[in-house]
Amino acid sequence: MNHATHPRGATDLVSTHSVFGAPCWVSLTSRDLRATEAFYSAVLGWRWRPARLGDRFRVALVDGTPVAGIAAVASVWQMVVAWTPYFAVPSADEAVARVRERGGTAAVGPLSLPPGRAALLADRDGAIFGVWEGELLAGWEAWRRSAPTFVRLHTRDAFDAAIFYGEILEWASDRPGCCQVLYEGNEVVLRSRGDIVARIVSGALEAAPDPTIRPHWQVHFAVEDVAACVKAAQDNGGSVLRHDSASVPYEAVLRDPDGAQFTVTSRIPR
Repeated sequence: MNHATHPRGATDLVSTHSVFGAPCWVSLTSRDLRATEAFYSAVLGWRWRPARLGDRFRVALVDGTPVAGIAAVASVWQMVVAWTPYFAVPSADEAVARVRERGGTAAVGPLSLPPGRAALLADRDGAIFGVWEGELLAGWEAWRRSAPTFVRLHTRDAFDAAIFYGEILEWASDRPGCCQVLYEGNEVVLRSRGDIVARIVSGALEAAPDPTIRPHWQVHFAVEDVAACVKAAQDNGGSVLRHDSASVPYEAVLRDPDGAQFTVTSRIPR
C-alpha cells in the first residue's frame, strides 16, 4: 500500500493505531509503469515521485500532495489490473483473521512493507480491498484534508456488507477514533472525524439483493473539470463507461488503457 518515501526529519507521520477503520490510501496495479504515468498525467494532471519499494512503484502527486500509489506488478505477480482502496488497521494479522472467520478471503499477505504491513483481501461477496498497518505516508493529513479520493462499495446487500466491514475494521465500536456508520437514503455512509469517507450502496432500501451486481469498490477522484478528464481519457487510449453531465455531482466512469476502472467526480467545496 504505502508506496511513499518518508523525508528525513518528517514530523507529520500518523499511525494506524490512532487512525483506523477509514480508507487511508488507494493503489493501482498496472502492467506498464510509463504508460500508466502518461495516461494519468494527461487525464488527472498528476506528477510523480519515486517510491521506496523499488523501480516498479510510484507515488502520484497533485500540487505536491500524495494522491495514490502505482505498482507495475500485475504481470509479475499475476494480479488483476485494478484500483484498490486500503483501510487503516491497528493489526493486519487480526484483520486478516477476522476476514477469514467471516467468510472472506486473504489473497495476499500480510506482507512486511516497511514502514508497515499490508494485506490484499476479498469480502465474502468477492469485492477486493486492502488493509494497512503502520505509519501513514508523510503528507497523509494533507491528503485527508484535500479529499482527493473517495470510495464507494457497490454490492448486493449494503447492510450485510456494513456488518462484515464493521466487524473487520471496528466501525462503530467503543474505541476512540473509530469510524461512525450512518444510514442516509439508500446508502450506508461511513464517517471519520465527521467527514464522509466511504459509502456502501446496493439499490433501493429494503429491495431484494440484486444477483447481477458484481460487488466491487469503486475509487473516485475529485477533479475541477470532469468533461476535460473524459476527453483526455478518450484522447489517450482510455474509454468512457458512463458519462452523465446532468448528475449531481457530475461524474464519469472511465477505464484506463490497461483496463482499470475509476470515477472522476466534480469537486464539491468543503
